[in-house]
Amino acid sequence: MAYTINRIIPDAGIDDVDARARKALADNGFGVLTEIDVKATMKKKLDVEMPAYRILGACNPKMAYQAIGIEPRVGAMLPCNVILREVEGGVEVSAIDPVASMQAIENAELTAVAGDVRDLLAKAVEAI
Repeated sequence: MAYTINRIIPDAGIDDVDARARKALADNGFGVLTEIDVKATMKKKLDVEMPAYRILGACNPKMAYQAIGIEPRVGAMLPCNVILREVEGGVEVSAIDPVASMQAIENAELTAVAGDVRDLLAKAVEAI
């Protein structure tokens, strides 16, 4: 099973895709709670160069509340990460597939919520 929802945005820069991703996420009920600039962190911590790579921690509060109500420890697997990374010819966007990430939890009700979240993330990725 694939564990991410992917799309390449051709001939785009990371800052443009970042703005578009945040808008698409917001339009689908997600807010960005965290942001990690992996490129800057690797430079600072390891003094290595790498292409632009950002991790956006996206959360749909309604769905997160529902999931936590079903399975209180699921917060260890939140928020839904969306990565933006420079690749040849553009920027790749990859969002976690919540159904894949929740496979370790045997709870059909949680799996159904994860499916709804996956659908919203897929719409957001497609809208970028």
